[in-house]
Amino acid sequence: MVIQSRIRKRSNEVRANNPRKSSTQKKSALLGVAFDAEDGQKRITRGENFLLAGGSHETHAVMQETTIKINEQLADRGKRLEDVSINELRDIVGDCAP
Repeated sequence: MVIQSRIRKRSNEVRANNPRKSSTQKKSALLGVAFDAEDGQKRITRGENFLLAGGSHETHAVMQETTIKINEQLADRGKRLEDVSINELRDIVGDCAP
């Protein structure tokens, strides 16, 4: 009984000290994945709120441009990705897609 009590107490302390667990701030990201690369290249582009992986040179460039436009639209609206509703994001993506 004493051991279980100590384990529970220690477990609660670890959770309280873990910044990932204690943070209530929402975090969102866009993920772009393409599978049409035939040249053997591995393309990865990372940003503050996105990760793009794979694709041919052309496809990866389109994903990059779309992501840039999405972030510009968010900035124009004064919002972060975490702040927009799924419907608003759908509208933004629709406006930015090629």
